[in-house]
This record gives sequence, structure tokens and C-alpha cells, in this order.
Amino acid sequence: MNTSPDTLSLSARLLDAVVIGLCGFAAYAWRFDFTLPSSDYLGLIVIGVLLALLFFPLFGLYRSWRGGLLIDLAGRVTLAWGMVFLTLALMLFAFRLGMGYSRIWVFLWGGLSAGGLIVLRVVTYGVLHQMRQRGLNQKRIALIGQGAAADDILHRTDEALWAGYRIEAHFSADEVETNTALQSLDQLVTTLHQHAIDEVWIALPLRDEARIQHILMLLRHEPISVRYAPDISSLRLLNHDISTILGLPMLDLRATPMQGINLWLKAIEDTLFASLILFLVSPLMLLIALGIKLTSPGPVLFKQQRHGWGGREIEVYKFRTMRLHDEAPHQVQQATRSDTRITPFGAFLRRTSLDELPQFINVLQGRMSIVGPRPHALAHNEHYKELIDSYMLRHKVKPGITGWAQVNGYRGETDTLEKMQKRIEYDLYYIEHWSLGLDLKIIALTLFKGFSHPNAY
Repeated sequence: MNTSPDTLSLSARLLDAVVIGLCGFAAYAWRFDFTLPSSDYLGLIVIGVLLALLFFPLFGLYRSWRGGLLIDLAGRVTLAWGMVFLTLALMLFAFRLGMGYSRIWVFLWGGLSAGGLIVLRVVTYGVLHQMRQRGLNQKRIALIGQGAAADDILHRTDEALWAGYRIEAHFSADEVETNTALQSLDQLVTTLHQHAIDEVWIALPLRDEARIQHILMLLRHEPISVRYAPDISSLRLLNHDISTILGLPMLDLRATPMQGINLWLKAIEDTLFASLILFLVSPLMLLIALGIKLTSPGPVLFKQQRHGWGGREIEVYKFRTMRLHDEAPHQVQQATRSDTRITPFGAFLRRTSLDELPQFINVLQGRMSIVGPRPHALAHNEHYKELIDSYMLRHKVKPGITGWAQVNGYRGETDTLEKMQKRIEYDLYYIEHWSLGLDLKIIALTLFKGFSHPNAY
């Protein structure tokens, strides 16, 4: 059983209209003692429904969400209804009608509708999941290819029955196939009709353009969806997605997550947190500066060149924790346990991470973020980038005061290559999975676990 996408889309539109209308009636009944809406209010509800039916398709709310994340769908619903609500507010302001409506009713209607639209999708999502778990509302897939990408697709479809994809046939990309577990391509068109295949998925390496063209030629008379899942398992990917540039679809192999709205969210997060923290700790910073001056000669701040976002050099601040000493050009010796260069007061600052407080100034300067990969000395970057293939990818975002590697125990001295590899692994995981929620989680873990750590010396 496979419900028509047109039927589901039409049903979704009708249900959205019903939810928005009912929420308008409920808000009116609550505000005006359970009476029916007057003609003015009823007219505004109808306009809201019509605007929703106009705007919601623009946000992809009526396309298939099979296999997608529910939280992403909820975000789209909230954004789409927010746009409808903003349009209504502008219309009331433009036509000077705002005074004729209860503001309590307007905001209550908006809130109820947002919640109702999300609940509707949660319920629909759950019902469809259960149907697909039981073999209903399935999409039959013909998979072409073998190797890591094809194996991954087979594994994911088996693990995610709720998504409603079933591999009905598995083909080799060759005309003649000796592996009896796979079908040969000369059976492709016949199989499509025999098994009522809904989509064809091609899982081949990027270099196999000729075979992909041949497959498309075989399918040229078939009105069927064809999707390409390139086998790029040998590549180190970072934030891979599809972008449209100059009207051309481009596959992102390595991209920064700090683009568009993400860039603004990160900037707002950094500015708010850094400003608040500096305000709260400024008396402590003055006391630390006084302690440094009283316990050893030299400047209060230690300034060092590091690599920032995009590999550009930035100047990073820390409270000075070492005695003044000479260092060979282009060489940086990491602090070690019982390092004689570290002053007693400096050892305390390093153990408690208080030496890093001036980096909140770097955040306000736009050089660093609250959360991100820790900045390494230039000499360390030059050394490790030749030993760890993906090392420099950590500069796809701004360096941070705390990070995913640090809250997982990878901070302080990296005296072995294995320790640095693990740190880079966690840094790249953070970049690949960045979200505002992950940042808040890392900040919370930093506060919960404390700033002191056995490796901080």
C-alpha cells in the first residue's frame, strides 16, 4: 500500500486550515466568554488560513518528509507560521485596523496555531512511522551499485523501517554480473515494471560518469525518480550538502557550517555570552592582573599568533603564567608537568583555566568564539598538518575558548600523535554536527565539569 503524494499533500493542507481555524475560534471563545467570532474576527481568521496555504508550500511543508528529522520539520512550521503572522500584523498596521482587534486574542491565536500545527505534524509523523513499520506506505527502491555506499544504503534502510523505503531489487552496475546476489543491468527495465518500483538509487563513485550515463540512457523512457548517492567513502567530508551556485547544483565536500542564518546565530551567541561573562568576571580579572604583577616581572597579558577562521593569523590573549624566557624562532615548547618556566601563581591560573579569561575579549573582537576548536600555536599547526591529513579542516570555524574535545577530556598537553589525532577527531565532529544546541551543551558541560583538569598544567 502506497498512499498517493497528492492525496497526502491535499490532506495536509486541509488539516492545516482546520487547525488554524479552530485555534482562532478557541482563542476567541477564551477571550470573549465562549461566544462565536464576530464577522471582523472571522474575516481575519479566513485571511490567516489563506496566507498559510499560500506561504506554507514555499517552506517545503507539503513535500514528502519521509526519512527527514521531525525537529527540522517543526522548525519549518514555526518559521512559516511566523511569516504568516508577521504578514497579518503588517496588513493590520498598513490599513490601520489593529485597534479593532484584541491583542490578547491575536497573540493567543498565534500561539495556539503554532502549537497546533506542530502537534498535528508530530501525530502525523508518528502515524506514518507506525504504518511504515507494518509495511504500509512504502516506497519500493531499485538500488544500482556495489561497494561502501551501496552497503551503507542497505544498512540504513534496514535500520530505519519507519522511513518507509524498501530495497526491492539490487543491481550491479555492470552489464554482466557474476555475483549471483546481484541482478545485472539488462534486467533493470523489466524489474521496474514487475515490482512497481517507485525510485531508482544509483550508488557509484564520482569517477564512473560513463556508467551513470549508461544507466540514465536505459531509464530514458521510464517516468520514474532517479537519485544519485555518490560513493565518496574514501573522502574526508565536512558539512557535505547540495548547494546551488549560479544556477548550478554543486556537491559540497568540505564546507563551513557558518553560513547564512548560522553565522548570525553564532555571532549573537558569542556577543551575548562574552559580554555577560566579561561583565561578571571583570573584578576577578583585575585581581588576577594585580597578582601577576606582584609575583613576577613582565606584562600581564601573553599574546601569541594563532590560526583563526579560514587559516588566517590572529592574535590571542592569555594571562601570562610563565617567567619571561627566550624561545627559538618559529618554535613553541608546550607546557609540561613541573615545567620550571611556570610561576606558582601561573600554575594556579593554568589549573583552573583562569589564564584564558582574556580570550573573551578576543571573542568580542570577532577573532574567536565561545565554543570551537582550541587554537594551536602556528608551529604546532605546521608540524601536525603533515602528520594528520584532516588537521587544517578544524579552521573551518572560529577557534573557541572551550570545545567538544575539551569537554571530552582532550585538553592540555598533546605529547603523542594519538592524543592529537583524538583531539582533531572531536574537533571535526563538532564542525560536522554544529548546532546552537550543541554549543549550549558544551557550555553547560564546561560549567558542570569545571575548568580544572589533570591535563591542565
